[in-house]
Amino acid sequence: MKSPKFGIVVFPGSNCDHDTYYVLRKIIDVDVVFLWHKQTSLEESDIVILPGGFSYGDYLRTGAIARFSPIMNEVIKFANKGGYVLGICNGFQILLEAGLLPGVMIRNELLNFVCKDIYLKVENKGTIFTKGVNGNSALKIPIAHGEGNYFADENTLKELENNNQIVFRYCGKDGSISTDANPNGSINNIAGIINKRGNVLGMMPHPERSSDPVLGKTDGSLIFKSLVNNIFN
Repeated sequence: MKSPKFGIVVFPGSNCDHDTYYVLRKIIDVDVVFLWHKQTSLEESDIVILPGGFSYGDYLRTGAIARFSPIMNEVIKFANKGGYVLGICNGFQILLEAGLLPGVMIRNELLNFVCKDIYLKVENKGTIFTKGVNGNSALKIPIAHGEGNYFADENTLKELENNNQIVFRYCGKDGSISTDANPNGSINNIAGIINKRGNVLGMMPHPERSSDPVLGKTDGSLIFKSLVNNIFN
């Protein structure tokens, strides 16, 4: 089976780019390249990842400046043609700013930076990003953000629900959705959404930080493996 090529976009302030590279190259064992934000080529990547971090120091708003980096024109064209894009944490924020996903991110409900392991319920297992997630158990994946409070207006939320575009919700260890399981005040416990076409996913939790057996947690690797195993099917 042919393996896909991953491209990881590096912005000034990205700090999860090397973590993601390590997981893809050393754990998942696929071809992966770094894509500097000033490039105008995606170097024939099959999957583009916008990693976590603090692009441009999070000045103005998270992702607001990175959205205008030269490479984002290519990412937008790539996504509009059906190319697969995964935005993780700051990458999710950039996808929102670029208009590739609906809604906005605001400050966490308690105005604090939250860094801890949380549980995710996979609401849509039919996406290319989640086909490899089996069973009904919650995924244990860490978060690390100060502006992960997802918000959208009533009509947008209704559309996301009706189109099954909500892929992940914050939940308890048993998979139950509750206010107590919500770490940032995100509306309807939303932790990750996908576009209507199903090729662009944004998620606040960091799967690359729960993919190495050395860390004692590997649930995040299921997302990367799902992409690898299904992109050419």
